[in-house]
Amino acid sequence: QVQLVESGGGLVQAGGSLRLSCAASGRTFTSYAMAWFRQFPGKEREFVAGISWRGGITDYADSVKGRFTISRDNAKNLVYLRMNSLKPEDTAVYYCAADDRMRRRPDYEYWGQGTQVTVSS
Repeated sequence: QVQLVESGGGLVQAGGSLRLSCAASGRTFTSYAMAWFRQFPGKEREFVAGISWRGGITDYADSVKGRFTISRDNAKNLVYLRMNSLKPEDTAVYYCAADDRMRRRPDYEYWGQGTQVTVSS
């Protein structure tokens, strides 16, 4: 079992920045690829960014490429999502996820509870 807890969400003006954190506990953090997803009201969760267990491979949705950066600190069991140049259309609930391998489908084994990000225009 892996427990994931997100933090760092909030309200920010368009053009601003936020950094989300995801703290993992339980089984060995370094065994898992990690990802961030987001969910708009009435929509399925969509892939935002993913990172391999060592951090050497990352993947980004086209909508966030160049603005968001995913990283991880395996010594601290943390994964981050740095979000720059935020847009109102980035407003969503952001979820951290963990599984054996990184992929874009929202069928990861472990999920956090989500953190709200709201970008005002």
